[in-house]
Parts: sequence; structure tokens; C-alpha cells
Amino acid sequence: MPIDVRTSRGVIRDQRQAIIAEGPDALAFLQGQLSQDLDALAPGEASWSLVLHPQGKISAWFRITRVTNDRFVLDLDAGWADEVLTRLNRFKLRTDIDITLAPWSSATIVGPGADDLVVDGVEHDMITSWAGVPVRDIFGSSLGDVAGDEVTSDEFQALRIEAGVPKMGVELNESTIPAAAGIVEQSVSFTKGCYTGQELVARIDSRGNNVPKRLLSVVLAGDAVPPADSPVVAGDATLGAITSASYSSHLDAVVGLAYISRAGEVGQTVAVDIDGASVPGELRELPLVRG
Repeated sequence: MPIDVRTSRGVIRDQRQAIIAEGPDALAFLQGQLSQDLDALAPGEASWSLVLHPQGKISAWFRITRVTNDRFVLDLDAGWADEVLTRLNRFKLRTDIDITLAPWSSATIVGPGADDLVVDGVEHDMITSWAGVPVRDIFGSSLGDVAGDEVTSDEFQALRIEAGVPKMGVELNESTIPAAAGIVEQSVSFTKGCYTGQELVARIDSRGNNVPKRLLSVVLAGDAVPPADSPVVAGDATLGAITSASYSSHLDAVVGLAYISRAGEVGQTVAVDIDGASVPGELRELPLVRG
């Protein structure tokens, strides 16, 4: 039975993975590879960051925690740890740092009381908020039972879309410009100095983050959920395509994310092709729901 994560606590498993980077050269190496200023993080503090391809496109987006002065934990969407391990290990020549997959499983606790719930075996613990709902990611090699109803993948995706949080492999991939996804402000330092892929990010920022397309939400009429790549059109013009969609019980509507070209505007009426039927919708700014 569906749960309302705004009034009830729930849990979903294995949504994230973690990487451990440690050694005497960890800070210096990561500072030259990642978009965030790690010098500004005190031990125990975390921030969002990017690792980019040399051309400035996204290799991965993740949260990084400075555990100690020479130990960092990177947590990211499940299925993308190998990408980060390959990318970082390729550049660590003659550097005293070990970058490995953490031997942890994960659970994501969602809803009221998520931050207070005691769970045995937690070795790494992160809390944030999506659309006003607490979202806590816990990691450990032997996590204990987590008290809460099961959150389905569709319910979790609806909350993610409401909050406007892009996902690796869905909204974010090696063809994505960070500014198009709206994650530059929280993930990039413009004062830290050089890092791989910096040139494109800095150039777009100097132009006011004016990009050919940007991530917006689409709120649809009816209850049909469009699959990924469903075209978003206005008249005879294709403005973009759905990246992810789900039914939102909070908004009582089908909601989606899509990269929309400059021809599309917030508040504009659009249509999405779902199984040959043209379903009306409206473009909206992100996040759809504010905390």
C-alpha cells in the first residue's frame, strides 16, 4: 500500500554506493580533480561536487565528506561507483592515495523521524531534504533492521522529481553540461583554482549560465506516466524529451523532468506523446515543491 512520506517514515534499499579515498595525498589529489573546494571543508563536513571529463561534461555527481584530513567518502547514485573509480584512478600517477569501493550496503530512510532513527551498524550517515521531506542515506557493512514501511521506486522517484534532484544515468551523463542540470551553484567553487574540466564550467558561468537547454519539470493531465524519451512538444516544435516521470500523490498529478530548449518557457502549455496519445501539460520551474 502506498505511503505518504510527508507523514510516515519509509525506507528504500541500495539507492547509493560509496567510495573511500584516503592517504597522505588525498586532499591535494582530489582538490585538483573535483569541482568543489575541499580545503573549505572541515573534518565531518560534506558538500556536493562533480568529477568532469576534460571537456567539461559530467563524469559523475556526488556528495563528498571530509572525514579526516586524509580520508574522504564519496557517496553517489548506485551503479556509478565504477565510473568514478576508473576516472580518478586513471589520474593518480605517483600519488599516495588509495581510492576503493566501500564494502558497504546502503539504505535510504525517508520521512518524519528519519534523522532520529537509531540503526545498528551505520558507518557513514548523511541527511538532506527533498521537497521538505527528510532523506537520510546510511551505509555499513552490516546494517541492522530499519524501522519503516517500504518506499517503492516509483514513490521515491516522485519525491526526487518534486525536489528537482537529477539522477546519474537518467538526467546526468557524459553528454550533460552541469549548468543545464542546475547543479553548478551547489557543486562548484569558482575560487579554488584549477581542476579537470574547469574551462567549460567557467566559460558558461561568465556568460550567465546561458545554455541551449535546461532541466525543467512537466506536470501532466491524466494518470498516464510517460516513458523516458517521450517528446515534449509545443505546436510543431519539439522542445525536449522526458528523462524521468512518476505519479505524485502529493500533487495528485503525473510529474516529470525534461531538458527543454530555449524555445520553451516556464508556464508554457505543452504536450507529451504517450503511446500515440497527445497528453497536455505545463512547464514549471524546479523544484516543484519547496521545503
